[in-house]
Amino acid sequence: MPDLTAATIRATELPVRSAPMGRMSLVAGAAMLVALAALLPVGFIIWVAIQSGWDTVSALVFRPRVGELLVNTALLVATTVPLCVALALALAWLTERSDLPAARTWAWLAVAPLAVPAFVHSYAWITLIPGLRGLPGGVLVSVLAYFPFLYLPISASLRRLDPGIEDTAASLGLRPWSVFFRVVLPQLRLAIWGGGLLVGLHLLAEYGLYVMIRFDTFTTAIVDQFQSTYNGPAANMLAGVLVICCFVLLGLEAGTRGKERYARVGSGSARMQQPRALGRRALLCMLLPALVALLSLGVPLITLARWLLAGGANVWNLGVIGPALGQTLGLALVGAVLTTVIAIPMAWLSIRAPGPLQRLLESCNYMVGSLPGIVVALALVTITVRVALPIYQTVVTILLAYALMFLPRALISLRAAIAQAPVELEQAARSLGRSPAQAVWSITLRLAAPGAAAAAALVFLGISNELTATLLLAPNGTQTLATAFWSLSREIDYAGAAPYALIMVLLSLPLTGMLYVQSRRTSGR
Repeated sequence: MPDLTAATIRATELPVRSAPMGRMSLVAGAAMLVALAALLPVGFIIWVAIQSGWDTVSALVFRPRVGELLVNTALLVATTVPLCVALALALAWLTERSDLPAARTWAWLAVAPLAVPAFVHSYAWITLIPGLRGLPGGVLVSVLAYFPFLYLPISASLRRLDPGIEDTAASLGLRPWSVFFRVVLPQLRLAIWGGGLLVGLHLLAEYGLYVMIRFDTFTTAIVDQFQSTYNGPAANMLAGVLVICCFVLLGLEAGTRGKERYARVGSGSARMQQPRALGRRALLCMLLPALVALLSLGVPLITLARWLLAGGANVWNLGVIGPALGQTLGLALVGAVLTTVIAIPMAWLSIRAPGPLQRLLESCNYMVGSLPGIVVALALVTITVRVALPIYQTVVTILLAYALMFLPRALISLRAAIAQAPVELEQAARSLGRSPAQAVWSITLRLAAPGAAAAAALVFLGISNELTATLLLAPNGTQTLATAFWSLSREIDYAGAAPYALIMVLLSLPLTGMLYVQSRRTSGR
């Protein structure tokens, strides 16, 4: 009887293992189409450079203006990222490793600035301090807007560290600060470099923040070049230099994060890290998170409240705010669903059929995520004008831009969700007569539904606050909350812009809370 059972199992497994080949080809084909579309911005910039010729490229790239932009951008990144690292490290240690009073509240307040778009941060500061300009202003606002991207991974990594390693180091005579710098900090390297890379890419891509502060970067110069003279080659060459800057950051992060092993064998110490007593220094230490919360949250919210009170009921023009909110929700909803759907083939392939081709296709999707939205938008503008004029400045183009820009967000969440759906359930469903497509739809995708919803929510948030691509690609008559806010703030109508900023913050707060809760769940706290 055991032999018969084994033979039956082998017989039912044969069609299950041979059938997926056709489906694998379809999935791989769909994933390849998406990957090729993701390479459009980079490919187009290379094509424009080849078509323009070396003389034109050298004349547009090797000029004083590009040198100024390069210096500005390098100084911005080299100053802002280390400050973000230092601030995030200090806040993470205080909230996760000390007995700081109300540590959970301060931890939430350290994440909450993510709900405020970067250009709303600059709007708040420039209305509070009109003389805030140049590199110092850009660094100040950038640090306050982007340090949570480092705080989240660093604090999560601190919660997961094995306290036994630190106890061993302390038993060997190392003082607390030596233990931190020689034992704890090296284990945070991946979190620091990953978060630093994310902050650096945001700095390269940001437009609204630096326009308000009047600090010139490659992104501001590209938009100005395009909107003022519609000089395609000049804007594309600036975009090419910006792409090179992005790849330099990616290479720097990959080459300096090291090859050390960060995983441990076994479960580690079966206890939580004991918080360090601050004693009399507790009140003094509370000044740091309190000051950061005041500057990163208090200034934007107080500024919004001040302008809303100054404008009164007149600024709540529901005849304009309503359509802007509706168009924002519509574009964000359709864009989120579209991006999540086109990410499914690649996410499924990366989990069910990993290999060299899968890794190559997946890297193409992540590559476009490292590019500023202005590069994606500029490429699509020129492509549609030259070869697809009927879809120029239509909903199709703007949705395509959103899908390319936010594809990595959906892909990362979907991968994690599909990985938690056992492949054996698919095999069991096919052995019971379900087709491969039916098995995936009824089993895997249903189990992955929470992850897909999280992916769509992340994309929804990105689209609802997106500015640069929307400014360049939105159809005539389209006005989102971000573009309406931008139009009014550029006209120095700060009171009229305040309702749009407030609504964007309120839309972002629930997702920010979800990120905070998810961060604590993944670390078991």
